[in-house]
Amino acid sequence: MKIICIGRNYAEHAKEMKSDVPTEPVYFMKPDTSLLREGDFYIPDFTKDLHHEIELVLKISKAGKSIEEQFAHKYYDEIGLGIDFTARDIQAKCKEKGLPWEKAKAFDNSAPIGNFVKKEELGDLKNINFELKINGESRQIGNSKDLIFSFDKVVSYISRFVTLKTGDLIYTGTPEGVGPVKIGDKMEGFINGKSFLTLNVK
Repeated sequence: MKIICIGRNYAEHAKEMKSDVPTEPVYFMKPDTSLLREGDFYIPDFTKDLHHEIELVLKISKAGKSIEEQFAHKYYDEIGLGIDFTARDIQAKCKEKGLPWEKAKAFDNSAPIGNFVKKEELGDLKNINFELKINGESRQIGNSKDLIFSFDKVVSYISRFVTLKTGDLIYTGTPEGVGPVKIGDKMEGFINGKSFLTLNVK
């Protein structure tokens, strides 16, 4: 099982990170040890600036390679909600030196995942609302209509380089509003107003 994450897939997030808006999907990968089911998340001791990034997640339902965009919708049948935790201080140091970001993105438990739902239950996939609240306060609000690269485009693009297999997860990008988390925070993620993910930061 692979965890594939799309970076800078919302224009406003790219701006807040002072990054260029990409002209093609940017992706990186996390190991399966980064996956965390709902419950408790412990801030690792190697970062002093851990940021939340709430994301809609696609679950691949059958294997595919070099998938044409017009057929990409046949390769995922469920959508869920996840968080791409990022050690922002470590990421900044890696950027300064032109090094890969794995230390900042792919550490253990850095990819919490919540519940999934059949995509048909969400209606228009180009109009999915999602939100992250911390301690009851809204921190990130997004909608799939603002994706730079659609779900189908992302699936098609990734499959040119990496064979997708059943059970693979694609984190599709985060909207603006990323920020730090701290011990004691209670995080809750929503899709179309329904709770899909809860996390206690320890």
